[in-house]
Amino acid sequence: MEKIKIKNSDLEVSRLCIGGCPMGGYGWGKVSDDDLIDVINQAVEMGINFFDNADTYGLGKSEETLGKGLGNKRKDVVIGTKFGVRVENGKTFYDNSKEWINTALENSLRRLNTDYIDLYQVHYRDNVTPIGEVIETLKELQQKGYIRYFGLSNIHQKDVEELKDYKGEFVSFQDEYSLACRKNEEDMLDISSKLEMTSLTWGSLGQGILTGKYDEKAMFGKDDRRSRDIYVNFHGDKLLKNLEIVKELKAISEEINKPVPAIAMRWILDYLPNSIVLAGTKNPKQLKSNVECLGWELDKEFIDRLDRISK
Repeated sequence: MEKIKIKNSDLEVSRLCIGGCPMGGYGWGKVSDDDLIDVINQAVEMGINFFDNADTYGLGKSEETLGKGLGNKRKDVVIGTKFGVRVENGKTFYDNSKEWINTALENSLRRLNTDYIDLYQVHYRDNVTPIGEVIETLKELQQKGYIRYFGLSNIHQKDVEELKDYKGEFVSFQDEYSLACRKNEEDMLDISSKLEMTSLTWGSLGQGILTGKYDEKAMFGKDDRRSRDIYVNFHGDKLLKNLEIVKELKAISEEINKPVPAIAMRWILDYLPNSIVLAGTKNPKQLKSNVECLGWELDKEFIDRLDRISK
């Protein structure tokens, strides 16, 4: 298993992390709880030891599914989860206050069936609570043994000024990044270097468009978020551009005998130094394909071909 140590921590994790959004059972079409439990168990058996989650995925269901699936294997894995998104009375808003962090953590620990979280991450900044206060709260929880390390999510160049005086406090950050979405590339490289944090990529398969399963006629039901225009990877000119990338991925797949999704994620691992890819995984078939992104390197010729087609 290809592993990496997260900066400023002793967390040694697989470079493929199982993303928890599909475990929430909402917005990704048909999802089977049995399949999700199988994914968790088979991932651990394969040596994948990193699982990323959030308290807002399925309004807690994802954390419950992960806790149930891990059972007594919990001590063998690294669990990351996120806080900061609140849903109340049908309204969604961000909250990084001390009161909410404590409440959110208590709820996550219960749902995950654990007494500690390895990596506790700010899902979104609320633009109200000073980052120093957030860190103070997280350090108190760290000292009590409830969390081991903390990280950030969905931060960009504009956040560096606020964070620069706290270099080394947060050990990781995650942003959307894939061959289908390179808008955050410069930010991620800069933040990783300047703030000494390990980068994690979500949307690593472009919400599925980079799996090679879809064409220009792709249609999704109302129970799948990708039916909405906001998920641009499956609509209009963006879809057509993505299908050009998929065509190149399929050509490379024929040349090197690796699955299309594995090549798409391997490109990230080789292009972003010391990165980790997150991949939401709904069933064992997807897991088997995704895990093939590990343990090898993409030749520079193929990296360059995908770099050119995806710009």
